[in-house]
This record gives sequence, C-alpha cells and structure tokens, in this order.
Amino acid sequence: MTIAAKDVKKLRDLTGAGIMDSKRALQEAGGNVEKAIDLLRKKGQKVAAKRAGRQANQGLVVTRVSDDHQTGIVLEANCETDFVARNDKFAEFVGEVGDLILSKLPADLGALWKLDFQGSRTVAQALTDLTGKIGEKLVLRRFATMQATSGRIVAYVHPGSRLGVLVNMEGDGELAPTGRDIAMQVAALNPVAAHRTEVPQSIREKEMEIAREAARNAGKPEHILDRIARGKLERYFKDHVLVEQPFVKDASMRVRDVLERSDADVRSFIRFALGD
Repeated sequence: MTIAAKDVKKLRDLTGAGIMDSKRALQEAGGNVEKAIDLLRKKGQKVAAKRAGRQANQGLVVTRVSDDHQTGIVLEANCETDFVARNDKFAEFVGEVGDLILSKLPADLGALWKLDFQGSRTVAQALTDLTGKIGEKLVLRRFATMQATSGRIVAYVHPGSRLGVLVNMEGDGELAPTGRDIAMQVAALNPVAAHRTEVPQSIREKEMEIAREAARNAGKPEHILDRIARGKLERYFKDHVLVEQPFVKDASMRVRDVLERSDADVRSFIRFALGD
C-alpha cells in the first residue's frame, strides 16, 4: 500500500524512528499509526533482548543543578561504542533523563524506570525504544543526587562528558568560581574524601598495614613500625584528602589555602567517571 509522506513524518515525530523504519512499520500496520508505534516498540524490545549480553563501556556523564543551586544530580549512561556516545539522539535522551531526575528525585534506578517520560511511556520503555532505533545496548547505569541546606552546589563536566563532578560549597565568599576550581580538582586528582575525618577507618587501617609491612620488609625494627606507618598515613592524607592536596592550578598552595582565601569550604563531593 502507498504510505503518505505526512503519515511517515507524523510517526517519526512521535517516535524518533528513521524514515525507512517508519515507512515499513506503517506498511506492516496497514497505515494505522498506533499499530505502527507498537511495531516499532516491539522491534526495540527485540533489539534490546538480542544485545543484552553485549558490553556497554562507552557513554556519557551528565550533571544538572536546580535554578536555586540547592539540588544537583549526576547521571552515567552507557552504550557500546564511542560513535553512539556522540549520537545526538542518545545525548538528547540522556540529557532529558537528567532533567527528569532533577525534577522528580527518584530514590533509585527502580523508581527512575517507572517515571513518566514525555507523557506517553515510562523511562524504561523510552530506553527500549531508543535501543531499537540506535541498534546498540543502552544502559542507564547509575545516578546520584546532592542537596544543600545552605551555600551552593556547583557542577563540572570534563570535556568529552566522560567525567562529572558535583561539589557542595558553603561560606560567605564567591562560591561559584571557587566551586568550579574545587570540582576541577576533584576531577583531576580523585580524592577519597573532602576532609581527613571522613576517610573510612578501613582505608586508614589498610594504609597503616601496608606501611608497616613495607618497613618490616626493609628491615626496620619492630618497635618503630607504627611510627613509620603513621608518617606514611600522614603522607596519604596529603595526597588523597581534597583540602590537603596541592592545588592543581598552583602547586605551591593547598586546596585549603584556596578555600580560606575565598572564604569558602567544601562539605562534600560526588565524582562519576565513566566505567568506574
């Protein structure tokens, strides 16, 4: 049967499918747009099932911050190839999901799947549909939210959108520019905590034991092993605790110096690197 160009356009507008896929679906559905939509969705499900076992190691990390700067989110979405990671449809979808997370603040991925997406389907259905259109395994892997009680949340996404950071800043200074510098610091040096008091006890004990064993193997007397280990732990804090790290823009300063100069402090941060 002959399919009118206006019907193909209508189906494309509704689903985002390609011209030929839309035309074939309309032909198979006898020109019925609703049936054609169902056929395209079934195709998406088949593609998703077929590619379920594939590795999806590429993708995007996106951030969103509310207009009042009190809420932020970071989202990682995966695909199979870098080519698709640069696909406009994929990037648009990930951005829209990021907007939705910021708006609704779902508790977890399970809650996110069930959210309404653009008024016609759930996020899970939309992801399956996009899988059918693009032809690769697509995954919404993880997201995190951050809320401030005062101060300001600042976001940073490294060029290429493979790494994103949120920092929760507080203080009386200019928090936006300082927060961006701190977020770039987190992106570059991947600290384990903002302050040494937040370093988990398990990490402290592990670093101490590694230092003791290294000193023991070097022939150091048993009675000084703890003192050597404490010195090594101090070095670890300076390398891995955010406020104690050398500042990436000026290694003559520590991050705490930058914060003090700016009359600011960092309460917490979240760092998502693709594939971590």
